[in-house]
Amino acid sequence: MRKVKVSDITMIQAANAREYSLSFKDRIDLAAQIDRLHVDVLELEGIRQLRTDSLRIKSIASTLKNAVAAVPVELSEENVRQVGETVKGLARIRLQVKVPTSAVQMEYLLHKKPDKVMELSSRIMEMCREYTDDVEFVALDATRSERSFLSGIIAAAVEAGASAVTLCDDAGTMLPGEMEQFISDIFENVPALRNISLGVCCSDKLNMAAALSMAAVNAGASEVKAAAHPVDCPALSHIAKILETKGEECGVCCGIRTVEMKRVLERVNAICEAVHSKNSPFDDGVGAESVLIKERVELDADADREEVRRAVASLGYDLSDEDMDSVMTAISSIASKKEKVGPAELDAIVAAQAMQVPATYELDTYVINIGSQITCMAHIRLRKNGTLCEGMALGDGPIDAAYLAIEQITGHHYVLDDFQIRAVTEGHEAMGETVVKLISGGKIYPGRGISTDIIGSAVLAYLNALNKITYEEA
Repeated sequence: MRKVKVSDITMIQAANAREYSLSFKDRIDLAAQIDRLHVDVLELEGIRQLRTDSLRIKSIASTLKNAVAAVPVELSEENVRQVGETVKGLARIRLQVKVPTSAVQMEYLLHKKPDKVMELSSRIMEMCREYTDDVEFVALDATRSERSFLSGIIAAAVEAGASAVTLCDDAGTMLPGEMEQFISDIFENVPALRNISLGVCCSDKLNMAAALSMAAVNAGASEVKAAAHPVDCPALSHIAKILETKGEECGVCCGIRTVEMKRVLERVNAICEAVHSKNSPFDDGVGAESVLIKERVELDADADREEVRRAVASLGYDLSDEDMDSVMTAISSIASKKEKVGPAELDAIVAAQAMQVPATYELDTYVINIGSQITCMAHIRLRKNGTLCEGMALGDGPIDAAYLAIEQITGHHYVLDDFQIRAVTEGHEAMGETVVKLISGGKIYPGRGISTDIIGSAVLAYLNALNKITYEEA
């Protein structure tokens, strides 16, 4: 029985849809949920802002347990190198070369003649092969392309090392019978396709995307693109249901776990359709631990410098040798009193010991108004290099309002990657500790604050991280 691979394009579709706004944390959560369904490929957005997008790709790819992470490259050698260096060392990676193949798109999107497009795509394919053996050639608007050219560029892509080829029906005007004939003709014109994976990506403009995909499968296609949260493409649930019901009859199967489908899709829909505040620091849905933790970090008193550096890097930090000295000293001290140092302790150590800088912003006073019948309001007064600055903001909670007030003073919004609160002493007047992580320019900046007032500790932690950003970016 022939296996049909399913490539999920939810993230790509959500990124292109204006009504959705996925934050850094949303993408991590979304990837983890879809991966639970055992899709074969999970397609990610490419690199536009090098540091930020590299961090995102590495983080998501590292969380996947079942799916291959597919990352698109632009038709430029510089972008291929950027993406290639980002995915180097990561397991289960696919690079995608997306090339317009219709006359209209080649002329207006690439401003190149067909022969130049073929030459460029082959060169980019060969470059991608330097970083991974899994390279997918994606023919955009394939169903409206001149057939002889389409066959030629596909043959050239296979010769350049493509391990998979995908044909896109962007127009969405085909009927299932036409799609089946189209795929059959491509196989006949390009015999080399019999040795690699041929896939399709069908538009749902006529509400027949799933039917078109299955028509392609009947003609020999072995990969289909679908989305757990579909936007003008086949629904993953529809594809899985068809393959489960009619797969044996058609001689095909897939590995999608339909038992978990309903529960996972409910979570996926909640993530994609959540209404985020446009300015809240909590719009990334912070949780209890960093999205960048790739393994359970546990260090003991005998941990050497390289082991500690790897553990720190797994939390997303890039520390100088001087900061590493401080972290090593703190770990030795703590590990001598307890058996293991876990990720939470390591986060706090880095926040407290590393990247310490002169304080540009210092807390002067803060007032928080909160109640069951009123919206939380924060009035924050800071000293910036000795000069008083004030900010006032409403928020969904006291800490949300406080952070918005600080952003009003600084004039900058930073992605809040992580937010942790814990008690460090016991009793009625226990000290509270807050650790936050802000992302700026693709780099993580930790902050730590301690106070008997938990809101005060949260404000101090944010300022601690903010001062590190301000100092480094000055």
